[in-house]
Formats: sequence, C-alpha cells, structure tokens
Amino acid sequence: MPSVKPDASRLLARISRFLDKDGVTSYIVGGFVRDTLLGRDTGDIDIAVGADALATASDAAVALDGKYVALDTENGVGRVVLPGTPWQIDFSALQGDIIEDLGWRDFTIDAMAWDLTKDISDANLIDPFHGRDDLWRGTIRAVIEGVFESDAVRLLRAVRLAAELGFNIDAATESLIRRDHEFIAAVPGERSREELLRLLALPGAGKRLAYLGELGLLTALIPELEPARGVEQPRMHIWDVFEHSIQSVAAVEYLLREGPWEYVPREALDPVPWSARLQEHFNEETGHGSTRRSLLKLAALLHDIAKPQTKTIDEGRARFLGHPEQGAAEAATIMERLRFSRREIQHIELLVKYHLRPTQMSQEGVPTSRAIYRFFRDTGESGIDILFLSLADHLAARGPQLDLTQWREHAGMTGSVLERHFEEASLSRPAKLIDGNDIMKAYRLEPGPRIGELLEALKEAQAEGEVNDKRGALDYIARLMENSGYPGKNRLKE
Repeated sequence: MPSVKPDASRLLARISRFLDKDGVTSYIVGGFVRDTLLGRDTGDIDIAVGADALATASDAAVALDGKYVALDTENGVGRVVLPGTPWQIDFSALQGDIIEDLGWRDFTIDAMAWDLTKDISDANLIDPFHGRDDLWRGTIRAVIEGVFESDAVRLLRAVRLAAELGFNIDAATESLIRRDHEFIAAVPGERSREELLRLLALPGAGKRLAYLGELGLLTALIPELEPARGVEQPRMHIWDVFEHSIQSVAAVEYLLREGPWEYVPREALDPVPWSARLQEHFNEETGHGSTRRSLLKLAALLHDIAKPQTKTIDEGRARFLGHPEQGAAEAATIMERLRFSRREIQHIELLVKYHLRPTQMSQEGVPTSRAIYRFFRDTGESGIDILFLSLADHLAARGPQLDLTQWREHAGMTGSVLERHFEEASLSRPAKLIDGNDIMKAYRLEPGPRIGELLEALKEAQAEGEVNDKRGALDYIARLMENSGYPGKNRLKE
C-alpha cells in the first residue's frame, strides 16, 4: 500500500475540495505518484485538470494562501508555491481523458496517476503503460517513440532521472536519445539549465557527464566542447582536453568527499584540507537551483574550454597561452545561453580565469602574505573554490600517474593558504588605516588614479605585517612616493 505522509494527505484533501466544488476533473500525475510508490520524499505535486490550468492555478493560489507562477504559458502550466512549506503544486490541462494524457508523458514511471477524489492505493492506481513494473526493474523507458520530438528537454531528463534514482535507461530508449540528441539545442536555456544543475548536484555527476558525451547530448548542449576531442596536451597529461575536462568533474567530487575516484590511491585524499567550514562553504546556494558545489563541477567541465583555439607548438611542446582569460569569456557566453544569473556567471568567470593562479602563486615555495592577499583581492570568496579547482586540475592531468610527493606539496600549499585566509582576516581584508582623503590632505595631492595605486600598495604592506597603524601607513606612503620619484608636495607637519 503506498504511504503518503499526513501533511501531504491534508494538502491533497484541500486541493481536492477546492477543485471538487467547481466540478473540475483532476488527477495526481507524474513524479509525486512515482516517488510515493518508491517511498521517496518529494515537495512537488503535479495535478492534471479538465479545465484551464493557468486559471485554475491562479484561483488555487488564492484558496491555498500560496503564490501563483505562470510556469509555462505556451503549454498552459501554472504553479502554486506555498511559502514556508516544501510544497509546490503544478497544474496542467488534461490532454483528452487520463489515459490519453498519460500517453503523451515522457517515461512509463511518470505515466501513472491517481484520481484526486479517490483513495491513494494500489487498487486505484491508473497505470496503462506498466510504469510500476519498470519502477521495480529500475528502468527508464519511453512511453512512445516520439517522446523527445514533443519535448526535447526529456533527453536530459532521462539521464538525470536515471542518476537520481539509480536506474538504467533501457536499450530502445537509449537508441532514441542517440537518434534525437541534436534536438536539445532548441530547448530554452532555462529548462536545460535546470536539468543540468540537478544532474551536477548528484554524486557521480562526472560519470553521468561522460555518459551524456557518449550519447551525443553533452556537445549538443555545449557545442564549444566538441573541438576539445582529440586535442593532445603536454606530457604530464594522460588525457586529451575533452576527457581531462570530464575527469576534472570527477576529481572535484572526490575532493568534496562525494565518493572515491578510481584513478588515485585512497591516501591521496589525506593531505587535502577539509572541515565543517569548507563543507558549509560549498553547500552555499548561489542561485535558483545552484550551489558552490554544483558550480565548481560546472567550472571544472569548462575550465579548459579555450584550449583548442589557443594551442600552439613551441619547440615541440604544446602551449595554450591565454586560455584561462579566453575561456572565462567563452564560459560566460555558454552560461548566458543557459540563462544562468549574473552572480553565477561572474563566479564561473573567476574560477575559469584564475584556475592556474594557485600553482603560479607557489612556484617559489610557500606563498607569501603579499601573494595570498593579491589572490583573494582578485578572487574574493571564489578564491576558495579556485584552490579546489586547481587541485582537481592537478589530479585530472595525471590520473593514475599521480606523483604523491608533488601532490602532497600542492595539497599542503592549499591547506596553508586556506588556514591563513580563515584565521588571519587582516591578510585578505586588511583594516582601513587611511583613505584617499588622508593621502591628499597630507601631501596636498589632487584626486587621480595614483591615489588608488598608493592605497593598494599599502594594503599589500599591511598583509605582509609591515604596517599596522595610521602613522606607519603615512610613513609608508611617503617612502613609496620618494622611491618612485613621485612629484608630490612634501608632507605637511602634523
């Protein structure tokens, strides 16, 4: 017997009473039915109604004290969000009777229903395509052959559902995906973004992205990745640019403690910094449906996106000069197409642009205080994410050929930088000792870019511990001006 939690039962009863008073035919469909049969929690309820779904949803929002959202006006789907609860209810219009309606749905496990006016039970389950049998088999199977032609976002959804439920896609449905994969390019960006983010949020996303690549979906969604196939890299790399990008996602998951990575020994994780604070950082929401964790995986996929077009051969060695900067711009274009928010795009731009910075920062040994200050000055809190992207890049370059001594040095450097960042706030964000007005007043200077340059140099000196009070700050500015031959006035006597 399907088990519905009391709060869900009460909500369904309220919805039923609201619809029944107007004589509206209604059925619970889709994911709620599937998840109830599987015993999974869900906050989403899909209701198919024999009425104008947008008008019904708008009226239901008033009756249920919720917020109405016109989710898809073209296909007539309205959403009711209930603030302060996990629930959101989507209303769609029945396509014919309930059997016909279920026949237009994507997969058999989503093509089941319960009449909203009847008890939720096995006996009352409407299951014309044997979805319950596929649930027990752990199979994603298309309802009809044209399932992806009618709504191409289902191409991504098939892989995401398989990952989410631990199911397999049956052979016939997989063949349909391979045949129809190019349709994904015509899907509105926001719909593809939602499916991609839900996939990236799951452990094992690296392998699922590889599967998307095998199906042709990954490069149909992000065609900028296609030129990376077969692009060879310097000797330290064991994979071409495309495979390296996929493996970088898997390496991120390993570093974020989501699971093992088959190419490195267990002890490789020991020197990598981790704490409750870092876990909280990566779980932080950055947008609707995204977290720092999922965006770090996306950045790993895109971090070398510009390598193919920047590749040159210098004395027999492959070089990719400028690929971080060019890649940041290209990643932003991809994310704009997928309708990510400005905040999400700027974050990914920073990660791609500065992904080589941590190793450059430590080329001469332990990074100096000045170098750490400059790093976080340029990257902000995204600097933490960049440090982990750099570690993932290192792992995915060498894979099974990882030199554990070099790896421990890299991981140790990362831990040292993070420790100093967390424990010494003055290192990343020095206290304000003086401002531009103080400098102009003390030296009778006019406003201009030089004032900002002097202040920035002062912050670096503070990070190094050379300056810690106002008098010392002004003296430091005086020395800077004298050494650079700056034609300012002599400092006024205090």
